[in-house]
Amino acid sequence: MSDEYFYGVTLSSSHQSETWDPEAKAEYPRSNKLLIRQALLGPDAKPDELNVVQVETMCLQDSIKIPVAILKVGETRHARLDIEFPDAPVTFTLTQGSGPVHLIGQHLLGALVEEFEDMDEMEEEMLDEEEGDDSQFKEDENKRKGATGKRKANEDEDDDEGEPKGKKSKMSNNAKGKATSPKKNAKK
Repeated sequence: MSDEYFYGVTLSSSHQSETWDPEAKAEYPRSNKLLIRQALLGPDAKPDELNVVQVETMCLQDSIKIPVAILKVGETRHARLDIEFPDAPVTFTLTQGSGPVHLIGQHLLGALVEEFEDMDEMEEEMLDEEEGDDSQFKEDENKRKGATGKRKANEDEDDDEGEPKGKKSKMSNNAKGKATSPKKNAKK
């Protein structure tokens, strides 16, 4: 079970960089994930000034620095980001402009490591139970298929008048949404 908390930081000329690293703090002994939902340009931002927010984080084998938002008064005051950072640390930097730029998101606290171990055991037990349930499901399914096959055979049989019985009876062209041919109407 994870807990969600609001996360927000303001980057400006006086505070150009912020690092999110809850694993460095002893108060968070759980797994952590950071979700940044949007970047907003504050009302005090200077006109005609680009504000560039860069993020530095770990990728598969190396760290990466990349801009995630470029904001300008009169053009773009906010950007919807929806970026997930499953691994700490993550550093946000205002590389250009004086801001203020507000980053808003959620800090997700996962389960404790012991809870993960318990969950693994529970998943194994559930898989074992499902395997037993699957065999019962297949038997029921085979029984239904057998009954359905018999019913289809009966539907396809013709009755005394030569018309098919059941759902597979033929519909006239008119019932199918087709117009009758002019030749047939002329004969009537």
